[in-house]
Amino acid sequence: MVARSGTAVQCRVCIRGQCAARIADANNEWAFDLQNSPAQASIRTMDIRWFQDFVTLAEVQNFTRAAEMRNVSQAAFSRRIQALEQWLDAKLIDRASYPTKLTAAGERFRTVATGLLNQIADAKAEIGDAPSRNHVRIASTYALASTRLPGWWARWSGAGDMSCSLEVGNVHDTVSAFNAGSADVLIGFHQAAHPVQIDATRFERHELGVEKVRPYMSRALAESGRLELPGTVLKPLPLLMYSPSGYFARVVDSAIEQSAQALVGYRAFEAEMTDVLGDLALQGMGIAWLPDSSFVSGRLAGLVPLGDGAWDIDVSIVAYRSRVNARGVVGRLWEQICAVHDLG
Repeated sequence: MVARSGTAVQCRVCIRGQCAARIADANNEWAFDLQNSPAQASIRTMDIRWFQDFVTLAEVQNFTRAAEMRNVSQAAFSRRIQALEQWLDAKLIDRASYPTKLTAAGERFRTVATGLLNQIADAKAEIGDAPSRNHVRIASTYALASTRLPGWWARWSGAGDMSCSLEVGNVHDTVSAFNAGSADVLIGFHQAAHPVQIDATRFERHELGVEKVRPYMSRALAESGRLELPGTVLKPLPLLMYSPSGYFARVVDSAIEQSAQALVGYRAFEAEMTDVLGDLALQGMGIAWLPDSSFVSGRLAGLVPLGDGAWDIDVSIVAYRSRVNARGVVGRLWEQICAVHDLG
């Protein structure tokens, strides 16, 4: 039974075998009047944002980081998670563990919550007007968003009937956003020794290409002879390195550790973004490891590669999409991606 009143829509549903009256209002809140009998009634209100909070926490496994990503204080975020647990009448989070882990109930609910959020996003887009139906959300790393993606989108969008919103961040944040259902397609890096945590049963993958990550210094610094590879204890090399928490930090560490030639240096500067490290290298401040995509614009033409491959490493560029995303525009985009980047 469905009834409308003002901005609210009310219908009869069943939750855990109980009869319930469900009300949806314009603020994305759902009120459930659970009734064991007509004489017994209590009201619980569920906010859809709690689902988004929970999925984000499940992905990043840290209350502080999850609260930052959801743009709320940690205290407010914690209250919202507790409210969700009370609404479900189940403990979702094992608060005695570090990093934060889900309980068995939390793991089961994670699948449900992610599916519901995806369905809501899909329904909102499909029910909307034509621009909404033809809109896709892409999440991508800084390095690719500012280099490869503009040219790729020109080829993927075909006749121009698709629109796009782009969410940019580091590898961890974009993967978290994608897993939480905030993006239809994820474009990012993948390295065999450091796989990105993407569930292959939930998400489809297509490789777009392979890049080299190599060490570079400015041409002027190389010609000056002031730095001698591979460095010595008395004259260590100034290394421009990725922040330890970043994905490329692990990739570059692997390149150095796996090389047959030992590299002697010190961390002269740390940053998360390739652009920053590339600019510092261009200024003659040291040696930076950069992917091929950094040179698409020609802005770093004053850099030269070092080591004759001794400290190079391959990384793949990979696209992901949900296997259950039924939106037509996402399917069309995926077909274009696979056609343009057919590596078979």
